Amino acid sequence: MEQFLQVGVISSTHGIRGEVKVFPTTDDAGRFKKLKEVILETGKEQIPLEVQNVKFFKQFVIMKFKGIDHINDIEQYKGKSLMVTRENAVELEEDEYYIADLIGMKVITDAGEIGELQDVITTGANEVYVVRFETLGEVLIPAIHDCILAVDVEQKEMKVHLLEGLVS
Repeated sequence: MEQFLQVGVISSTHGIRGEVKVFPTTDDAGRFKKLKEVILETGKEQIPLEVQNVKFFKQFVIMKFKGIDHINDIEQYKGKSLMVTRENAVELEEDEYYIADLIGMKVITDAGEIGELQDVITTGANEVYVVRFETLGEVLIPAIHDCILAVDVEQKEMKVHLLEGLVS
């Protein structure tokens, strides 16, 4: 399981006082109001940042971090991810999973086919799991109860039923 979960990506600076525009990668941008701390993933290091202020503008979250008061202090981090620890992540409902926990999961059909979950596509109705099977190739599986029989995050394993028409 991933220790850190991505909640957003810094897309650009906002003004000259150290604020940034963040593109949220969580399904609930309102959760940023509750964040007290995030971790900036630079690729080389992880920098803990204390959240000072949060505003919303169109599809972006405008964030100000304590101790970063000038555009030059934050400009170098454009395109970098903002993470939270698992303890600070949003609590999940029943049958909800973090995408980071699903990617790479072993997928077994009720007919015994074995594959790997490679991606999750978010749609309006439900998520769709992109699974690559050795014999079936790439299959798109809707994340509905008729198809997803069991998910074991600890074992990184999912059991699925492929409805008629999902495999060509």
